[in-house]
Amino acid sequence: MKFLLRIFSLLTAVIFSQKTEAQFVKKVESMTIVVSEMQQALNFYTQILPFEKISDYELTGDSVELLENVFGCHIRKVGLQLGNEKIFLVDYLSTGGKAVPENSKSNDLWFQHLALVVSDMDKAYGMLHQQSVTHVSNLPQTLPASIPAAAGITAFYFEDPDHHILELIHYPPGKGDPKWQEKSDKLFLGIDHTAIGVSSTDASLKFYSGLLGLQLKGESFNSGKEQAHLNNVKNASLHISGLRAENGPGVEFLQYLFPGPGGLYPADVSGNDLIAWQTCLRVDHIDQLWEQAKLYACRFVTQRPVLITENNKTFKQGILRDPDGHLLLLQENITGKTVSN
Repeated sequence: MKFLLRIFSLLTAVIFSQKTEAQFVKKVESMTIVVSEMQQALNFYTQILPFEKISDYELTGDSVELLENVFGCHIRKVGLQLGNEKIFLVDYLSTGGKAVPENSKSNDLWFQHLALVVSDMDKAYGMLHQQSVTHVSNLPQTLPASIPAAAGITAFYFEDPDHHILELIHYPPGKGDPKWQEKSDKLFLGIDHTAIGVSSTDASLKFYSGLLGLQLKGESFNSGKEQAHLNNVKNASLHISGLRAENGPGVEFLQYLFPGPGGLYPADVSGNDLIAWQTCLRVDHIDQLWEQAKLYACRFVTQRPVLITENNKTFKQGILRDPDGHLLLLQENITGKTVSN
């Protein structure tokens, strides 16, 4: 029996090692945020924040129901751009879901945020403070030299009207993507990454790197009063890992070593609930990747990829969960191709 198990283990390793480049995630395309009322959200993201509206359309029908696993869904989806990066706001017009749980903390495993890069933290924070945004951090925090990988980075957490957490981040010379050091007269430069709460960095790396092909670019062990006040978690100690695809924003893991994970990602979360962020990943050969995901014992929201036409483009899309429950929308652009659903 042990011999057979060993053979199975070796065969599984061979299968994973033969993953072709075409199956890797090519780009972190965007993040999708579910909102309770679209106009309220647009007022926040385009007037208090300087996102630019780039698309606005509605989706309904059998394919959308199969994709989201939400019966009778009719959604309005608005695309917004900041710098070279984009997000989507989604309002479920017919089947609104649950609000963000009360007393949510940054160490809860449903935590996810967007990191918005700014050229001047004092000006950006002053602008938000003048608009009376809800603080998560008490003030912008500059991480100290005792955290070498993050020393000099200044950040601030705040909330949108639906209690989604956003981050302002400023990178000093020598830190972050070099593009954030390019001379610019803009205050808000773009989106650097989305961060998610994880219970195990190792398990998340096996999924995001082993299956999807994102590459670990750096890690840091952060603690101290600045980090605690940034996250608003007393005595917080974190293992932070940054991953990237070939293009697009990064995906950052936040594993709380102390006080440990807070609330678990709800097992019954539905795509129309306000915590149901989706990280959209552009892939090649989604059907092959879907079959490979089954070997990782993935939890699927979409049973198999479906064809979706959005804004005059056709995609093959499917949604699955990472080890902690975060939603990932995998999509292959098949506009102009002949495919079967």
